[in-house]
Amino acid sequence: MKIRLYNTLYRTKQEFKPLKDRMVKFYQCGPTVYWTQHIGNLRAMVMADIINRTFRYLNYKVKFVRNYTDVGHLVSDADEGEDKMEIASRRENLSPLEIANKYIKIFEADTADLNILEPNVKPRATENIDEILKMIKILLDKGFAYKTDLAIYFDVKKFKNYNKLSHQKLEKQKEGAGSGDFYDKDKKNPQDFALWFFKRGRYKNALQVWDSLWGVGFPGWHIECSAMIRKFLGKTIDIHMGGVEHISIHHTNEIAQSEAVNNVPLAKYWLHNEHLLVNGKKMAKSQGNSYSLAELKERGFSPLTLRFFFLMAHYRSKQNFTWQALKAADKGLKKIYDFLERIKINDVKDNKTKKIDVKYKEKFISALSDDFNTPQALVVVRDLLKSNLSDGVKIKTILDFDKVLGLRIKENIYKKEEVPQKIIELANTRLKLRKEGKWDEADRLRQVIKNMGYEIEDTKDGFNLKRGDFI
Repeated sequence: MKIRLYNTLYRTKQEFKPLKDRMVKFYQCGPTVYWTQHIGNLRAMVMADIINRTFRYLNYKVKFVRNYTDVGHLVSDADEGEDKMEIASRRENLSPLEIANKYIKIFEADTADLNILEPNVKPRATENIDEILKMIKILLDKGFAYKTDLAIYFDVKKFKNYNKLSHQKLEKQKEGAGSGDFYDKDKKNPQDFALWFFKRGRYKNALQVWDSLWGVGFPGWHIECSAMIRKFLGKTIDIHMGGVEHISIHHTNEIAQSEAVNNVPLAKYWLHNEHLLVNGKKMAKSQGNSYSLAELKERGFSPLTLRFFFLMAHYRSKQNFTWQALKAADKGLKKIYDFLERIKINDVKDNKTKKIDVKYKEKFISALSDDFNTPQALVVVRDLLKSNLSDGVKIKTILDFDKVLGLRIKENIYKKEEVPQKIIELANTRLKLRKEGKWDEADRLRQVIKNMGYEIEDTKDGFNLKRGDFI
């Protein structure tokens, strides 16, 4: 089945055709690690995880890279204001490295709780300064960049179709710098953006700086992603993903500098997830309306409830967060768990039922192949559970779907529990029969135990009992 995805570059759905057969090079703009990520940020990570899992489910080999920004991201998302890492460093009286380590640890605990697959590579900007400097040198040598006393800038007038992603007129493009106390009189165009800030002027006391051919300083935010993509995925990738807020500045600038260096497209497909809202307004720390995953857990919600909530809306749609909506998602997920737990033993005697239903699998794949339509995929799950299929087929099929959904269904319906005394007595009787050499009777009891939902494993000293894996 063909995968169709919405490409922001062309404002339309397109059939996915990988650069290399059955392989996907996938990059997602990761977090700036200066604070605990709120659940709006985590929604973006779950959405990328669904895309990653979908391709793997459909037997593609995926190389997924998600970065950590630990320097150079200024408060404005452009070239104004303070570095977010330095603000956090002063706030907590820790070094920028300690800040990065602290919040990466929290972020990775949150992504683990949300059952997000680990990326193949998780590069940090500060660990890739050499690659950044190589790209800046190429841009200077080619005439796409120029140096002032305060910074090295990319000259947007030198790059054809600079706004091909944002579709904005250049004069309406948000300025990359040029206001406040960072004003640079030698900057050629208001929209030019910094590749490298020198340790001068406003940034004379910068905490994170490196030597370069042109002077001590630190990189701009945009060049970091371009350098890490080039190093870990190559000059052109299949999919680049980020939030819709990145379209007009960050991703526009990534395209310009990467394609100026490499002379080939940066990415074939540009995917952008929409915002999580709270009472109709974008969730943001600056708005004071953000929640962390820890806060949800304190209120008694499982991280998987939040994941299920996210799956109820398409990644390109805004989603409104309320506690009532989260409670509804919690109820819906628990209904799935409870239903499957009730039926899990019903068909264990009939091995013929242990098959994935092809019809429902095709519907599930069809939903995912249509721009990763998770709400429609959940409709397929609902219809499957309401169907007249045998319980064994339902369980087998939905556990197959969970390779994409990531709701840890197997762990939740096959929970560890005490082995019933009756099973233990049968196992002891079987052990006695084995010692007496009555192998046929012992084998018969093994099957009886299996039909009751347990597997018996013979050991040197006796046996082990465990829940049977009937899926």
